[in-house]
Amino acid sequence: MSIAKPVHRTHHPNHHQKREVVSGVHRRRPEPPATAARAERSGGKILFVTTEMTDFVKAGGLGDVSAALPRALAKDHDVRVLLPGHPKVMAAARSMRMVGKTLGHHALPACEIGEIKTSDGLTILVLCNAELYEREGSPYTDVHGHEWPDNAIRFGTLSYAAAEIALNHAQMDWRPDLLHLNDWPCALATHYLEGQSNAVPTVLTIHNLAYQGVFPASTAATIGMTRKRTEHEPRGRISFLHEGVAKATYLTTVSECYARQITEPAHGCGLDVLLHKRAQEGRLIGIVNGIDPSWDPQRDPALEAPFAIGQWDTRAQNTHSLRAEMGLREQSGPLFAVISRMVQQKGVDLICEAAPQIIAAGGQLALIGRGDPSIERTIARLPRRFPGRVAAHIGFEDGLARRMFAGADFLLMPSRYEPCGLSQMYAQSYGCLPLAHATGGLVDTIEDGVTGLLFRDATVSELRRCLQRAFRIFAEPLLLNAMRGAAMLEKHGWDGPGRQYAALYRRMLPTKQQPGHAAQPASSTREEKTYVHP
Repeated sequence: MSIAKPVHRTHHPNHHQKREVVSGVHRRRPEPPATAARAERSGGKILFVTTEMTDFVKAGGLGDVSAALPRALAKDHDVRVLLPGHPKVMAAARSMRMVGKTLGHHALPACEIGEIKTSDGLTILVLCNAELYEREGSPYTDVHGHEWPDNAIRFGTLSYAAAEIALNHAQMDWRPDLLHLNDWPCALATHYLEGQSNAVPTVLTIHNLAYQGVFPASTAATIGMTRKRTEHEPRGRISFLHEGVAKATYLTTVSECYARQITEPAHGCGLDVLLHKRAQEGRLIGIVNGIDPSWDPQRDPALEAPFAIGQWDTRAQNTHSLRAEMGLREQSGPLFAVISRMVQQKGVDLICEAAPQIIAAGGQLALIGRGDPSIERTIARLPRRFPGRVAAHIGFEDGLARRMFAGADFLLMPSRYEPCGLSQMYAQSYGCLPLAHATGGLVDTIEDGVTGLLFRDATVSELRRCLQRAFRIFAEPLLLNAMRGAAMLEKHGWDGPGRQYAALYRRMLPTKQQPGHAAQPASSTREEKTYVHP
């Protein structure tokens, strides 16, 4: 059976939820949560546990976060990253030294723990077990996209190793004060820490609730999960993410809007009741992701013509070059880009349905990405149907993606749900206006009519209406350039999110604090006004 596929629930907006619509209100990025009591020392020892990191291996946005957030936190904390020894990690680890090891636990094998340093000095702890991790493919699947049948063992071992390091059982001379876990593959560490007298606090970040690490109940005994079924757990199955949601000291998600949405049935993927309970306890917090400083159109070596705010003629050179590179004809209409995984969640099917309207109105469409083979085939047919007006690159190439952000006028993101999203922030940094469904992190990072366009429902009719707005804006150069400038002025770095995580850490680190400081609720530290075009 499938062991880590998305939970199949309908991800539609809750039409019964009242949404405040405020016209003409400038909505800033959320401020950091109220700072916890001031610690006697600047930071603590943090073990950041992840399955991917862009320095070595990347399957999605988690890789970008895992590369950037630990570096932002390292300014004030002793941060080390625990990562499985994937082939690309091991290939980069020429000077790795062994610093510890874990013993076997039930069917989980023993592992060695190596240590390497990145060029900028970040410490990476590598969980070494060739049989489990040195395989071709992604961290989760083989080269054909099929999940590894022993993923419960592979990621149970990672979770157990994180817990053993935290409990000082891994024969290392370093022990963290806190574990920061990411998504279901790491979440079981909370179970292995439960009941231990020397356990450390944990933060579990949910990057995408739809992926929960669900396995047959018989798996529990093989990975050392001997306990009774809890109230909100699926019958006949175990869920790594459920364990983490129930037992982590704090939960975070990657945007404030998504933190609210997942406490509701429409977006809760079966965990909404438990998540609502954790939110009521003040243990669920939304923190919007940042983006890497390399996303700077003035210094990006991938661009034909680097540019700054106001240099719109220079930016137009990138549009001209992009059309030539992708085989699009020269024309005066807007160029729409799609830079995305080609999966149902991303609403790519809606784009395919709306493509004839884009072309008929004088626009062009450029797409890049890979994903569901059936969606890839649908996309591959579009350039044949609209030669010179639609271009598609099945696959991913970072340099081309950057040139698309720099050359396209609008980025299409009709995601049915989007925990945070990074592409809209990349696009804004390059003066490409995101056109997106108002959900999750897209609401938190796009100001409708100012730094992009939002539409209410993930339907092709709503997308078409928003496309009409885009064409009207494109026809007014002063308005178009003013929106481009506003988008490029947005600050999407990691300093703000890093401060928010540091404030959260300070609540849990073993330092003396002033009494009477309550945890922040999941909703927000201040009222957020969402501006959606009526």
